[in-house]
Amino acid sequence: MPKSSSNLQLPPPLGRDAALFLDFDGTLVGLAPTPEAIEIPPALVPLLGDLRDLLGGALAVVSGRQIDSIDRFLAPLRLPAAGEHGVQRRDAEGHMQEQRAPDLVSILDIANELARVHEGLLVERKHAAIALHYRLAPQLEAVCRDAMSRAIAHEPQLELMHGKFVFEVKPAGVHKGIAIEAFMSEAPFAGRMPVFLGDDTTDETGFAVVQPRGGIAVKVGSGPSLALHRLESPRDVYEWLVQARDLLTAPENKNTEPPRSPR
Repeated sequence: MPKSSSNLQLPPPLGRDAALFLDFDGTLVGLAPTPEAIEIPPALVPLLGDLRDLLGGALAVVSGRQIDSIDRFLAPLRLPAAGEHGVQRRDAEGHMQEQRAPDLVSILDIANELARVHEGLLVERKHAAIALHYRLAPQLEAVCRDAMSRAIAHEPQLELMHGKFVFEVKPAGVHKGIAIEAFMSEAPFAGRMPVFLGDDTTDETGFAVVQPRGGIAVKVGSGPSLALHRLESPRDVYEWLVQARDLLTAPENKNTEPPRSPR
């Protein structure tokens, strides 16, 4: 059962033994009207590179985006990553695993027809999923949900996932929690304490995996969550990551007071 917002606490400083998992949209970067309209803070890419090195490579992006989209925005970094909520996964050695795409032709036709009739809807075709974004037309939430629910009514191999202003049809049983478990079974993540930051309902499966392992789950933004910790915005995430880098690079023989989490 998700906890209320009032029960969530600021996360502790990141330890050197952490395995760090980061959602992308709404966590590392602010949300935008369309997936391609996001803005990457100039210092974010070198910061992630520093943290990857300080954590011995145990840093991965776990996103609903496709991995090639993550790579494009974080170039020249090519981090371990899970894309499409775990349909795609690239391990720390660069090996890619990708589930076979289901037949989505009829789903795509329904989504495209809905977008043709209703202004403000955006259809995103992924490798193994169809996302229908309604951020520019929030009044159409029920219309989108009903249409996509009917589209998969007789397709048990598919499921409908509701995120922030998006309904996504994807393979059933695939989620971020499974992707994180897979990373935690292999080097350099194995044996470390998992830390996962995410902002959306789609991140709750990751929180459900991390916390029973003794790890840290951080909800970004408002709303109830299984996570026991919270940061308010991607800006706060960035500041927390900067503090983590500074703490991890501090001389071990120096009596350095851990920085406070951003408020």
